[in-house]
Amino acid sequence: MHFDWTCGALAEGLACYRNEEFFLAHEHWEGVWLEAEGPQKTFLQSLIQVAAAFHHLQRGNPAGAISLLSRALHRLDRFPNEYCGVAVAPLRESIRGWLQALEADLPRPRPTYPRIP
Repeated sequence: MHFDWTCGALAEGLACYRNEEFFLAHEHWEGVWLEAEGPQKTFLQSLIQVAAAFHHLQRGNPAGAISLLSRALHRLDRFPNEYCGVAVAPLRESIRGWLQALEADLPRPRPTYPRIP
């Protein structure tokens, strides 16, 4: 399966993610995830977890965000610095920054949301 971030559900989810509509991003990507296989399925699952984490954070659940970001990072650590059109290295770095801020319970401002792709 080829990931095309310029059209279809991936593009719609990306637009939602960039607009900080994380639940909607998750919903769009989940349909693609259900059809994906192998490493691409795992990779997309990690992006869905990132979106879900920030949805949890928006709803005042930092513990849920920490859990999902940790799981996403664990999956993303298995991928090269770029995968399926996504710059994975800066994404991992941003997630680590968020985890440090959330675990230390630092007051806002926190790092900006990780960019995808």
